Amino acid sequence: MRAPNRHPTLRPLSWALAFALAGAGLGPVAQAQATSPAASARPPGAKAAPARKAARPAKPAKAAQPKRPATDVAAGPSYAGRPEAAALARDIAERHGLDPAWVQAQLAGARLVPAVARLIMPPPAGSAKNWQAYRARFVEPARVQAGVAFWDAQARWLDAAAERFGVPAELVIGIIGVETYYGRLTGGFRVLDALATLSLDFPSGRKDRSAFFRDELGEFLKLAHSQGLEPSSVKGSFAGAMGLGQFMPGSINRHALDFDGDGRIDMVSSAADVIGSIGHYMVRHGWQRGMPTHFAVRPPVDTTERARLLAPDILPSFSAAQLAEHGAELDADGRAHGGPLALVELQNGDAAPSHIAGTTNFYAVTRYNWSAYYALAVIELGRAVATQRQAAR
Repeated sequence: MRAPNRHPTLRPLSWALAFALAGAGLGPVAQAQATSPAASARPPGAKAAPARKAARPAKPAKAAQPKRPATDVAAGPSYAGRPEAAALARDIAERHGLDPAWVQAQLAGARLVPAVARLIMPPPAGSAKNWQAYRARFVEPARVQAGVAFWDAQARWLDAAAERFGVPAELVIGIIGVETYYGRLTGGFRVLDALATLSLDFPSGRKDRSAFFRDELGEFLKLAHSQGLEPSSVKGSFAGAMGLGQFMPGSINRHALDFDGDGRIDMVSSAADVIGSIGHYMVRHGWQRGMPTHFAVRPPVDTTERARLLAPDILPSFSAAQLAEHGAELDADGRAHGGPLALVELQNGDAAPSHIAGTTNFYAVTRYNWSAYYALAVIELGRAVATQRQAAR
């Protein structure tokens, strides 16, 4: 999959925060709302994570090594000696069945990172949403071309995931492109530091999400323990998301697959595992094979009717007939759609807003990152890459 917000991982973020997160940050958080890692050597009794096998076409190509983003990752004081850190370590050890001394040692080695606390904050009041500006950030020539190259290199895995899960290759391509620019922007923060900072020093001035990050810190240490990883060596976003798909630790533990069948789950350097895991994640969050993500729609002219249809936000709540009854005008395909729809509005700064009628598949994309702007950018980037790739053939 994204600063928290979405999925099973995070709740909806603020506009500017969602803008900052997409492409560097928080894919499936648990939802997603995400995201590789390890501690002075493997802890006593650590076992390799059980591998879940998947259809195995050819040998997987490894993802290109990501470049470290120019981000201030300077760390402050360590958490050694902090009573709250010791208490959290005991809780994590008990909850996940980990060696208490090992968990204590990991948290004692974690450090507060001021930049993490700054980046998790919402934008200044009055920041305007602008779909066209947001879209332009992702659907641009260089990223589209990078998407074509990635698709060509990983075609066998994209085809295998589409066949197994019914999630089109272009959607997976759109997610990876928005999340990490196809591996170029995966984050330069130590995940241990980021999650410890947000667990123990979550900044005031916004809704407290420290409980979520304490859960993710526990999931991260569980992941490191099971895979024999050194926690202090794992890098990711300021919110703790990791790898090509920016999965949060909890999402890796719940949804990641060994799609290339090599006996381990690698969400950092195995494009095959990331592609398969994204398909698996989408299906688990409601994706339906063959269903469109959205249709063209003209919203009601009457402001009261429009407000009524916009009230559920991105949650599909109306039939095509009900939308028409309230004054919305769907295109022909939308009128023929049998499932629920949502009237989704995307602001364009001072210009008139854009609208789409989102299906349950559009809603499923927002489980990766709880934002209509994000979901539509993913969809449109994927389509642009598919169009460019077809034109080059």
